[in-house]
Amino acid sequence: MQIDDLQHRRSGHNLRLETMVRIRWLAIAGQTVAVLFAWLFLDLVFSPFLCLLLINLSALLNIILRVKYPANQRLTGNASLVLLGYDVLQLAFLLFLTGGLQNPFAILLVVPVVISATTQSVKQTALLGLLVIVSSSLLVFFYRPLPWFAGEVFELPRVYISGMWVAIVSSLAFTAIYAFRVADEARKLADALAATELILQREQHLSTLDGLAAAAAHELGTPLATIALVSKEMTRELDESSPLLEDAKLLRSQAERCREILQTLRSLSQEGDSHIGRMRFSAIMEEVAAPHRDFGVDVVMDVPKKRSTDPDCVRNPAILYGLGNLLENAVDFARNKVVFKADWDQENVRVSVNDDGAGFEFELLNQIGEPFISTRSREGRAGGLGLGLFIAKTLLERSGATISFQNGDAARLPGALVTVTWPRSMLEKR
Repeated sequence: MQIDDLQHRRSGHNLRLETMVRIRWLAIAGQTVAVLFAWLFLDLVFSPFLCLLLINLSALLNIILRVKYPANQRLTGNASLVLLGYDVLQLAFLLFLTGGLQNPFAILLVVPVVISATTQSVKQTALLGLLVIVSSSLLVFFYRPLPWFAGEVFELPRVYISGMWVAIVSSLAFTAIYAFRVADEARKLADALAATELILQREQHLSTLDGLAAAAAHELGTPLATIALVSKEMTRELDESSPLLEDAKLLRSQAERCREILQTLRSLSQEGDSHIGRMRFSAIMEEVAAPHRDFGVDVVMDVPKKRSTDPDCVRNPAILYGLGNLLENAVDFARNKVVFKADWDQENVRVSVNDDGAGFEFELLNQIGEPFISTRSREGRAGGLGLGLFIAKTLLERSGATISFQNGDAARLPGALVTVTWPRSMLEKR
């Protein structure tokens, strides 16, 4: 799955059939209790058998779905729309038999739309909302009397029924939009975290290859030693005039060459941590800055000159990627210059990235770092989705850092200023 595919998936997530079935069973139980209580205990006058017939129809649908499809079946968007639409119509018919919008349970018409808003696309949710509006509008004029005691008729004023219709429609709009926004933000975070995992796979593959190199050196050592021993014995046994002597010598030399290669792999695996596992923080800064120096922008690296206080850090791929992304963004949006600065004391290590570009838009400062929020734009080119900055922020925070976003000093570098601060103990821990 590529990062570009993540935004394509954001339009809607498939709903599990098991979830839909369980929600409908809950509705069936509630409807059954309400009908039986009104009929048997309150002795209200209405059509209980027709109501129970509609409720049993929903139960039959649930049984058919459970028998025909596996519990973990994922519903397509259209299938979810059909099933949720059925729930709206079933409840609308129950309301028709029990007083229409005079029935206080009429507010439950909004529930299928809220479910759709949290799992389906805007188009499907809008269609379902339209079905609810049409159904509730018909229930204003067409309905059987509200269940009431024998010999009495309870009829609410038309203006009250109209108010119920307005309440349902307004509740529908508010709750659907609210649920959709909350669910959409959760989907953005999930997609962005999935992209973060993809970004880290490259570093994980390098670590895996390191282990494979050690395993290969160990497993191939014994057969190569056998080949070397046999070829050595063959060289001793063969006469100088034998045409096989040169082949035996070649076989022995190539076996020795293979052993040298495996020894090199073994040493890389064993010495990797000591050579590159730990680095001075200034070396980490230089490694981050090196790939961004040849793009027509002056990258100025400013670190304390007294190297005896330079933190001795674990070489963390998350820190390298996070700082690299911040520096890449600064170079991309800078006009001429980027200052990549670090300073430290006994308590903290601070890194700042400041460019001379246009800076962050003021109204977006509080949202910077959220996925799919475009933070800046460059002349002649649209800004990105903000996904890279979210990944960088997430990785740096997981390494123990705190990050602040602001605009720089107008008298010096007026562009974006990003400051990353770690407790020194977090970077130097072994």
